[in-house]
Amino acid sequence: MSQASVSGDVPSMGRRQFMNLLTGGAAGVTILGALYPVVQYFVPPSSGGSGGGVTAKDALGNDVVASQFLATHQVGDRVLAQGLKGDPTYLVVTDNKDIASYGINAVCTHLGCVVPWNVAENKFMCPCHGSQYDSTGKVVRGPAPLSLALVHAEVSDDKVQFIPWKETDFRTNEAPWWS
Repeated sequence: MSQASVSGDVPSMGRRQFMNLLTGGAAGVTILGALYPVVQYFVPPSSGGSGGGVTAKDALGNDVVASQFLATHQVGDRVLAQGLKGDPTYLVVTDNKDIASYGINAVCTHLGCVVPWNVAENKFMCPCHGSQYDSTGKVVRGPAPLSLALVHAEVSDDKVQFIPWKETDFRTNEAPWWS
């Protein structure tokens, strides 16, 4: 067999390396594409905004505008909005017809049910297992072991902002369990 026929049948080393690189690159891109959502699942979501706050959203997903909110709600109302991490959070209308400086996370500390405000009883009453919370979200009857979590509610540019609460809980004078 002649040397010329052998070299014509065997691809050159450069071509083989190129094909290996192309195959490896395609496999690598495919694997990275498949792993991206898995990795993103384990990365905690950013709350957005400076200071870790978010703009409160109403039931339709629109920003809560303080002037419009106060025009349509009465003193003592507790109205659900979308808060930090998407949790349902109550906005409270004060006796001065302002938005309270705090919001109350509506997720029950017993099993995670959304706790509705009972106007007739003037307290939050969980429909799942009967836990009750006073008007500020402090637990007054179990089985819930802890009070409802708090967030700061601030008005900035006529929009309500929820900011994480890291200070002492004014209801219990203890460090916040939720931070």
